[in-house]
Parts: sequence; structure tokens; C-alpha cells
Amino acid sequence: MSPKLFVLLVIFSLHCLLALASDPDPIQDFCIPNPKYGAIRTARFTILPCKNSSEATTDDFVFSGIKTAGNFSETGLATVPVNPTNFPGLNTLGMSFVRADLKVGAINPPHFHPRATEITHVVHGSVYSGFVDSNNRVFARVLEQGEVMVFPRGLVHFQMNVGEKPATVFGSFNSQNPGNQKIPAAIFGSGIDDELLEKAFGLSSKQIGMMKRKFDPKLEA
Repeated sequence: MSPKLFVLLVIFSLHCLLALASDPDPIQDFCIPNPKYGAIRTARFTILPCKNSSEATTDDFVFSGIKTAGNFSETGLATVPVNPTNFPGLNTLGMSFVRADLKVGAINPPHFHPRATEITHVVHGSVYSGFVDSNNRVFARVLEQGEVMVFPRGLVHFQMNVGEKPATVFGSFNSQNPGNQKIPAAIFGSGIDDELLEKAFGLSSKQIGMMKRKFDPKLEA
């Protein structure tokens, strides 16, 4: 094999590995962020300097913030996201999680996580859960207490409490920064031109205005 061809193959292999990677692999047992040294920002990641491992304590690896529900929104959903921002022990470990509580009839509207696959576990209640694949096929069913469902990375998914009591679900992600884009807010709350939205959804200018006032925080009364 010629040297030039070998170099090209190496570059191609590295490119493939980078394209497939999500969070970078850790190079030590753990990295408890040391805020006093600030953060180093790269094109893809924010790197937080670690404090000396000898200074780590058990408390760095324990989180008690999901014992109770968070604040409920108008849709009846309350979430407590857990990531290195509020649980430093997760830093560099390539994972995060969330507690979600839904009042009776409440929904977790269609959304997706661009950087993570999610596993959701129903702790209490009956929750209609599902996702839509790239062929617009819906995979959905009612999950009962103790059941688990996976939402593949980047696919739109949703939940609704269809039981007669409040529901609690626990979601786990294979990224410490999965991202979360809610479809209604991304469409009507991002500043997309009204004419385009009218043509895309077959709605009137008045209806588009109503949707924008609902989902664009800059237009809230």
C-alpha cells in the first residue's frame, strides 16, 4: 500500500470515528469540575477542569434532587433534569437523566434529543408513550408501572398520562448534554416567517399569530 493511500485511509477512519462519537471517552476514573478554574470551550464540547481526585468526596457522587417533583407547567408536566450542572459527579461519564411528573391528562409534548438515545421507565401510573421514525411510522403504546421504552437518538417522541392518578417517569440519556428541542416551540416560537408557516400547515395568518403568542416567549402578554 502506498504511503499516500495509507494516510488517506487513516484520515477517513478518524473522520468516521469522530462522526459516530457522542460524548468523548473519559481518560480517568472521574472528573469533578472545579469551577474556580473556569471552562474551556471547543467547537463541540465545553471542558471543565477537574479538581484533584484526592479532594473528591462521596457527596460528589450522590444526588438527592429528584425525591420530589419539579414545578408544573401549563401542560401539567414537571421535570427535574439532572446533568453535570446540578450533579457534578456525572461530568465526563457520558450520561444524564431526568425525573418527569405528569398530572392526570398531562402531556410531555413531541420533542427530540439531538445528541442522545433515551430510556424511559414508568415509576408510577399509566403513560401513553411513543416515537416516530424517519418514515413517519408511529411506535406507541400505554406503558404501565415498571415498564420501560427506548426512544432512539434524534427521533421525535412524546408522553401522555392516560391513567386516573398522577404519573412519574424516569428518563436516562447516553450523553451528559442530550439537548431538548420541543417541536411546538421550535416551529412557532423560533421566529420562522409567518408566510412559510401558513403554507406549511394550511393555517390562516390569525391562527399562526395565535400559535406564536402561545409558544414564543417574546410575544407573551
